Amino acid sequence: MSVTKKDIVSEIAIRTGLTQVDSRIIVDELLASFSRALISGSNIEIRGFGRFKLKKRLAHLARNPRSGEKVEIKEGVRPFFQASRELKNRVNTEFK
Repeated sequence: MSVTKKDIVSEIAIRTGLTQVDSRIIVDELLASFSRALISGSNIEIRGFGRFKLKKRLAHLARNPRSGEKVEIKEGVRPFFQASRELKNRVNTEFK
């Protein structure tokens, strides 16, 4: 099961009493803020939840699993999420 942005907007609207439109604006701005921070090279740390970081990926040769041919992977940066210890503990105790 996946939680979509629409699900998050609905839950925020229900829990806060805000309208769906206002809740969508908040979620959109939060995600845009995360994107801007990562694009500028900043990490994002949310205490009790986790960190969004950037990891550098070096250029290397890989193999296409279907054809077996070698493929050159360019150097790049990728966003990475690291859950906090608190979040890991909550998930491990409450996951059903």
